Amino acid sequence: MTTPHQVTTSGHVLTDWHPDEPAFWESGGRRYANKNLWISIPCLLLAFSVWLVWSVVVAKLPAIGFAYTTDELFWLAALPGLSGATLRIFYSFMVPIFGGRLWTTLSTASLLLPALGIGFAVQNPDTPYVAFLALALLCGFGGGNFASSMANISFFFPKKEKGNALALNAGLGNAGVSVMQFVVPLVITAGVFGAIGGDPQVTSDGGRLWLQNAGFVWVPFLIVTALAAWFGMNDIASAKASFKEQSIIFKRSHNWIMCILYTGTFGSFIGYSAGFPLLAKTQFPEVDSLQFVFLGPLIGALSRAATGWVSDKYGGGRVTFWVFLVMIGAVAGVLFFLGIKDQPGAFWGFFAMFMLLFFATGVGNASTFQMIPTIMRQQVSLLMPQLSEEQHLRQSERESAAIIAFTSAIAAYGAFFIPKAYGSSISLTGGPEMALYAFMAFYALCVVITWFYYTRRNAPVPC
Repeated sequence: MTTPHQVTTSGHVLTDWHPDEPAFWESGGRRYANKNLWISIPCLLLAFSVWLVWSVVVAKLPAIGFAYTTDELFWLAALPGLSGATLRIFYSFMVPIFGGRLWTTLSTASLLLPALGIGFAVQNPDTPYVAFLALALLCGFGGGNFASSMANISFFFPKKEKGNALALNAGLGNAGVSVMQFVVPLVITAGVFGAIGGDPQVTSDGGRLWLQNAGFVWVPFLIVTALAAWFGMNDIASAKASFKEQSIIFKRSHNWIMCILYTGTFGSFIGYSAGFPLLAKTQFPEVDSLQFVFLGPLIGALSRAATGWVSDKYGGGRVTFWVFLVMIGAVAGVLFFLGIKDQPGAFWGFFAMFMLLFFATGVGNASTFQMIPTIMRQQVSLLMPQLSEEQHLRQSERESAAIIAFTSAIAAYGAFFIPKAYGSSISLTGGPEMALYAFMAFYALCVVITWFYYTRRNAPVPC
């Protein structure tokens, strides 16, 4: 009879980790996993807050004297997505190399740079546009954190709870966008840091704004969470792997297929989050939309956190298929209300369609990530039949974690392309409709891919 494994530690390192064994999980594994999850979540929430802070800041810059064009403002909203997505490619492989505890600490502390930078830059009316571009790129540190955070948490949980754990980490982490879009409009209206925070800026209508608080407000929380990660999190010895060992995922065809699908879900969520405030303001200038826009990312984040169990129960592929159909319908609704935007109530129809879009992206974010471990367990078994049962489990876990991180890197480019698509469409045609039609076509492609590979009868990899 095999002796059940027990949790063993060496300092902050979990030297023996077997979460799929029920006895191991109940005797201590669950406690360690949940502790790391609940430290990871606030770190990731702050990362998203800093990453997307420009989506609100850009809407206020003209009011305090920064005379930028609409296209220049969309560039500032889009650049954090470009740098964040690029950094995710590298962050994808950092946890197995450096350990989740060290990397979470460093990546969280790095967000102090853009947070402090924004706070000082907006107080100086002579700050050049290129400085704002640099700060927008630095906010991408927050985007990079998602890849490493998700890879790290995926190692801690058993297969039967992985979908829900990843949904909680990502969903509540994604809520950082909504928290930011709710908090920033409030804190910039008062000198919450007193003399330390600096003087207010006088707006074009004679009001006062403390726009520096959009950056400064995150500083104390970043310090606390970085310390919590260092003193409270764990590394998993068996999760250690070199880049070479992880790079096998580039040979896996389903890595690239899931990059497309996750771009359709998470890429849409983060892109709409980055571009929605400015889009609403430019298309419905008579409506004070900034007081409502936080609801979109909030709905998307909560739907992701709350629906991980749906994919665990019914299958991620099936849920993903229906998500893309709903998204096509929602974009069609957005186009309809933009077409009648001069009529009473058109804004609220436009707003409702975007709320449906955000909800669907959240459900799809959870379902696509649930698919990856299921796919890789089947694929590793097929492609590496010589492995023992334990080796097969470890290899599939390692590849799943790397693919989860890498697909999140590719999908994060949505935070750049969607705002930039809006800006380009408005510049070329006078409206955002061209960009929205392109999004619909992409979602239709995702429907076909999901059906062909994962949900049709006799699909290559049913999930």
